[in-house]
Amino acid sequence: MLAVAERLRGEVKEQSLEASGLASRLGLKASCALLTGPSEEGWPELVKFYDEVVHVKHYLLAQPCPVVYSEALAKVVELRDPKLVVMPHSSMGMELAPYLAAKLGAPVVTDVVDVEVRGSELRASRYLYGGKVLARVRLAQADRYVLTLRPGAFKPAPRPSPGRIVELSLSLEAAPSRRLLGYVEPEAGEVDIAKAQVIVSVGRGLRDKANLPAVEELAKLLGGVVACSRPRVDKGWLPKDRQVGNSGKTVKPRLYLALGISGAFQHVVGMKDSDLIIAVNKDPNAPIFNVAHYGVVEDLLKVVDALKQQLKKTGG
Repeated sequence: MLAVAERLRGEVKEQSLEASGLASRLGLKASCALLTGPSEEGWPELVKFYDEVVHVKHYLLAQPCPVVYSEALAKVVELRDPKLVVMPHSSMGMELAPYLAAKLGAPVVTDVVDVEVRGSELRASRYLYGGKVLARVRLAQADRYVLTLRPGAFKPAPRPSPGRIVELSLSLEAAPSRRLLGYVEPEAGEVDIAKAQVIVSVGRGLRDKANLPAVEELAKLLGGVVACSRPRVDKGWLPKDRQVGNSGKTVKPRLYLALGISGAFQHVVGMKDSDLIIAVNKDPNAPIFNVAHYGVVEDLLKVVDALKQQLKKTGG
């Protein structure tokens, strides 16, 4: 397998490590292609997750351009001959994958959340219709395949020992079709819920915004952060970067405490792989209990208050 590392302002994005988790699951050896300008160095962190990091330096690769990148990657693929080429499902990956697939004459599937190998068949899973349907795509048999992976769908899998870095020189002829004028940093949130180990998430069951501070206090006592389902973002209670689900972020914390969340499919796809899920809901038939390891049928505010009191007694 060949993973494509993605850079932002000279630094490799963390999503570039996640393909190592897919390789580990499929039992494949994984190389990683890192494309940079001539003055940039390889990212040492990559060798902790991949058997080999193929570092290609060229002045045409200093700025991301799918035309040039696809030419370089096609040559790396020719040299390494991987069966599977994967990259993050990002704005760059969504554009680069079709370019590369066209050059390779390979099938392409985007926004993949799972991959399965059955004999000589490769099947990829992705969500359709706003997350309402999980489609399993059986790819036509080919020499190789190109996939983009949904960020957060696979956990990075560190190697027992570092891989190696191979510097590769290539001759590139493609002229860049664009020039990067600058990068506008999006407004940063206070926390990145995708990295949190403890998440206290609220839904429609928290009917009054005045009760949100009590939930925030509980999250602090647990050493975690507050997140939510889409309705609370739509109400303006919490910013978009706190939303969990198909149209938000995919999270895999050690503890996911779902308070007043019914468990709509669009939300569950973003948190179902958490190590421990505890759900609190008044409705005993709420779908969230189908994915929860433990469930409490009770008013969420009573549970929040009881947990806060106990944590204060025990010192957290």
